[in-house]
Amino acid sequence: MAKLKIVRCAIQSGKIEPKSGDANTFEATINPENYSHNYSLKYTGTMGKGDSAVGKSGAIPKYSMADPEKLNFSLTIDGTGVVPGSTEPVADQIDKLRTVCYDYDGDEHEPTAVKIIWGNGLKEFFGRLTEMSVDYTLFHPDGTALRAKIKLNFIEARTAAQEALEAKRRSPDLTHLVRVQTGDTLPLLCHRIYKDAGKYLEIAAHNDLDNFRDLEPNTLLRFPPMR
Repeated sequence: MAKLKIVRCAIQSGKIEPKSGDANTFEATINPENYSHNYSLKYTGTMGKGDSAVGKSGAIPKYSMADPEKLNFSLTIDGTGVVPGSTEPVADQIDKLRTVCYDYDGDEHEPTAVKIIWGNGLKEFFGRLTEMSVDYTLFHPDGTALRAKIKLNFIEARTAAQEALEAKRRSPDLTHLVRVQTGDTLPLLCHRIYKDAGKYLEIAAHNDLDNFRDLEPNTLLRFPPMR
């Protein structure tokens, strides 16, 4: 059975790369019962503070940005020896987990980033720990913890270079070269790139189109920066 792994990472050439070696990998002996992977988007013009719709019957939400993804799950740490592969004391397992995903990285001046993998379902999530809560649930007569449940919350990790590259790919300030597909119309393409279908006349003129209402499939059209 595939085991969930949390791998400590380093920043190399503007990218987050996993480190090698057992010391940089925490492997769960008991997989989570479930996990939560959250995605959220923000929109402006939703009648919140600072938004107004003067002269309109209602607000028109407009995409603003994507929030960082979030991943949450719980792990059970066992030190009783009953579970195969769980021979390490609970305290040692928790220390390793802290080392991999909680400890401050002096080189990066921030907590270390990690890569979380679980078989084919969760192939890779790069994130940073935001919260780690440990509940001790079973004890030896001498007070030593024999079992614990750990709640882990992660937020997506990205470098400034990765964010800049992604923003550049999506930017309407760059010239886009688009190959017309069957069913495409100029207003539709303008809405897709500029979020404004009304720019179709300017794009028709820019591409010297005589008949913009009947686009030929496979035609290449240029969509320049526009405000």
